[in-house]
Amino acid sequence: MSAKQNHCNQPGKIYTCPPHSPAEEAISAAVTAVRSGKVICFPTGSLYGLGADAWNPGAVKRVFEIKKRPVNRPILVLIDSLERLDQLVSRVPPVARDLIDRFWPGKLTLVFQARPTVPELLTAGTGKIGVRLPAHPVPRALVSALKGPLTGTSANISGQPGCHRCKDIPDSIRFSVSMLLDSGALSGGAGSTIVDISRNRPIVLREGSVASAEILQH
Repeated sequence: MSAKQNHCNQPGKIYTCPPHSPAEEAISAAVTAVRSGKVICFPTGSLYGLGADAWNPGAVKRVFEIKKRPVNRPILVLIDSLERLDQLVSRVPPVARDLIDRFWPGKLTLVFQARPTVPELLTAGTGKIGVRLPAHPVPRALVSALKGPLTGTSANISGQPGCHRCKDIPDSIRFSVSMLLDSGALSGGAGSTIVDISRNRPIVLREGSVASAEILQH
């Protein structure tokens, strides 16, 4: 299914959003857009991502359409506090608490057993949800102002490399999002490390910014 363009058939409006002091106007506009069911582009840490209200199935569906992402591949979400985690996951096992203490906020996505209330589209029917507490000030400001989870999947066409500069984001995505928060060049790389901790031991699903050896050393 092809992604629909925004209403004006123009690229999403670009807001400059310095990483060390996120512009209040930009954050406010982004949160308003997300609450109205729109998709935005924003820095997630090392790469730019697509943000939508994780509780809005229609908005999450748009993220899949924009990325041309297969619906059997889950989408991770970003949160602003550990208290928010309880709204998403059924339990936080001891191994997760250790990793949270060592790596959050940061570039580590943890995969938990999801609560039944989590939209199935987010979990891709797996019953699991990937969650990250970001360290970058812009996504932290966004999720804090939103007061809810925000999708954090990379702003790229599925199967293609992620973008660490706003100007590298494909035109098909630029014309499909409501707005873009430009925080300049990010660190790039493989993105966050993804670890499944839904069972009794951690399983590294994707090695990224945090080395597997660091995850498995305890």
